[in-house]
Amino acid sequence: MKITREELIHVANLANLKLSPEEIGPMRDQLDKILSYVDKLNELDTKNIAPTTHAISIQNAFREDVVRESLDQKDALSNGPQQNGEAFVVPSVI
Repeated sequence: MKITREELIHVANLANLKLSPEEIGPMRDQLDKILSYVDKLNELDTKNIAPTTHAISIQNAFREDVVRESLDQKDALSNGPQQNGEAFVVPSVI
């Protein structure tokens, strides 16, 4: 086993999990399978592989940023339910 009963209880306490005595055995078996698989992955030679953030190459899907005229203040404020002529009026949050 890769993880002892005591280690499992310690990790469960750190994660604020309340495991019943009946749940400890199955949870230990599941974590042992996960840790065994991670051990198998550690056997791979990855020294010539560059770190990546994604499994596949992705491109930015956004449109080009084009400078254009903005709404004037009166038009922008007309879209809000309440305004005071200068800004939107919203409930205060404390």
